[in-house]
Amino acid sequence: MRVISSWSGGKESCLAVYKAMQGGLAVSHLLNMAVDGRSHGLDRGLILAQSEAIGIPLVQRVVTWDTYEEEFKKAVGGLKIEGMVFGDIDVQDHRDWVEGTCSELGIKPFLPLWKRGREELMDEFISAGFKAVVVCVKSEFDRTWLGRIIDEEFIKDASDAGIDVCGENGEYHTLVVDGPLFRNRIEVVESRDIEREGKWFMDITEHKLR
Repeated sequence: MRVISSWSGGKESCLAVYKAMQGGLAVSHLLNMAVDGRSHGLDRGLILAQSEAIGIPLVQRVVTWDTYEEEFKKAVGGLKIEGMVFGDIDVQDHRDWVEGTCSELGIKPFLPLWKRGREELMDEFISAGFKAVVVCVKSEFDRTWLGRIIDEEFIKDASDAGIDVCGENGEYHTLVVDGPLFRNRIEVVESRDIEREGKWFMDITEHKLR
């Protein structure tokens, strides 16, 4: 079955694509909705770099929250697909939106991570060989979380700090830079820490594909 993926650049969307492909789905495109030109605070050019590193074409739309749903439907409706992959874990309101929107578009939603255990998903992500970097963290947490690699030590430290290990409450966001889907890895060459709207961001100003 030919499908596309809802793509943020983070670990859940990446793991969902990986599992969808393992299950025999043909992922033709990654769809990224860049709110105000950014994806989880990242410059949208980094999402394009991921697409190039993976080798799956990117469909990207620059939107506001007011235009998000309309542009999402236009983008999906312009592609010849039968389904769409999402990386949601257990937020029911979003699943309701996903299922309603896909029904309206006449396609089937796939949520391969749904209701899986948090640590189980993190272990699977790490064991598969993916590498992800923390690029955003709420200001209430120490900015030293920025730049950390998602690994066993991170899971322990996050749990000890009372952080949802998957960041499902918006505590943090990641950028996947390497893994079994990738033909090239993304190397962060230069970055700076900036704070805005109650969050710390790792503003990546230079990167390379290796």
